Amino acid sequence: MAYLWTKSLHLLFVMAWMGGVFYLPRILVNIAEAGDAPVVRERLLLMGKRLYSFGHNMFGLAFLLGLVLWLGHLVAPQWWPDLVGGMKWIHAKLTLVIVMMAYYVFCGRLLKRAAAGGVLPSAKALRIINELPVLLLLAIIYLVIAKPF
Repeated sequence: MAYLWTKSLHLLFVMAWMGGVFYLPRILVNIAEAGDAPVVRERLLLMGKRLYSFGHNMFGLAFLLGLVLWLGHLVAPQWWPDLVGGMKWIHAKLTLVIVMMAYYVFCGRLLKRAAAGGVLPSAKALRIINELPVLLLLAIIYLVIAKPF
């Protein structure tokens, strides 16, 4: 039962984080397109800052629960089974999660740059950047479901 609750909460927090991963670049696009509308720009910057903070919290919770799922069997094998023993797919998945986190931090740095009055990439470039996590998430989902190696 502990395993199922841990896994359910892990998925909930991953989905919440992914909402931020997908939406933060859209806020950056809107900031880039806001032009000389300071009220709109400030509102978007505030939304972006709050979303970025929320995303970090959700990632932290998902990460902690993921660690329990991955290593919980070492502490309490009666509650958490060894899900990945001998499987190599988990290394690929964790690598892609690290890449996704780096992407999220990159978007956060762009937000910080915009808040400081710095120049953002073009709205078109930001739209392209916005599509990258979809591909990463697809690869992560495939690895978790198929466990190909």
